[in-house]
Amino acid sequence: MNDAPKKRLPIRWLSLAEIVGVAALAIAALGWWDNHRERVQQDRERARSEREHAQTEAEKAKEKQQQAQQDALRHALLITGTPEGDGARLKLQATRGEQVIQTQTLAFPTEIKPDSVSTTGNPRIEARWIEDSLRKVAKTGGRLPVAVETTFIEDGETRTDRAVYRVGYSFSGRLLGGPQLHLEGLSLARRGVTGDLQTAANSYWLGSR
Repeated sequence: MNDAPKKRLPIRWLSLAEIVGVAALAIAALGWWDNHRERVQQDRERARSEREHAQTEAEKAKEKQQQAQQDALRHALLITGTPEGDGARLKLQATRGEQVIQTQTLAFPTEIKPDSVSTTGNPRIEARWIEDSLRKVAKTGGRLPVAVETTFIEDGETRTDRAVYRVGYSFSGRLLGGPQLHLEGLSLARRGVTGDLQTAANSYWLGSR
């Protein structure tokens, strides 16, 4: 039996230069990790800031759109027609007292009146403008489209409105000259008309027949 003592491996101590090298590596690793963590944090903060900025801009755009819609509604013109002279004419006026109508151009369907009518300072629709032609195509009551371009004053500013309205009408018997046309009122059909007024009136007229 071999009881000889085992030889211990010689212990090698690191030199000062090696210790310094290891410490430098450790410091470099810690520095890299700190820089990496800082970049990650900065990227997160930048992404959050960009999201918040985009959200803020979207909210501003939405508020601006809502404000524009509110302004458009606030300045929107709505015209009513009051029968006068047993329906011989409709007196037109804005529903809001601060809106003052200056001039109007009215276009009826070509089949009824091929030429537009312009008024200044006395907004109205006269039965005589359309009675003969309307009597030929309509024997009873109904609604006749008319496209209207209105220039009006509001808050000291001149504004323009283009819309299609429907004129309510009826006929009553008459011995001489055929049935008499009576204009009964006015209702809004469409706002924001673009292009030719008479084309817009024709479109509604053909669609109602």
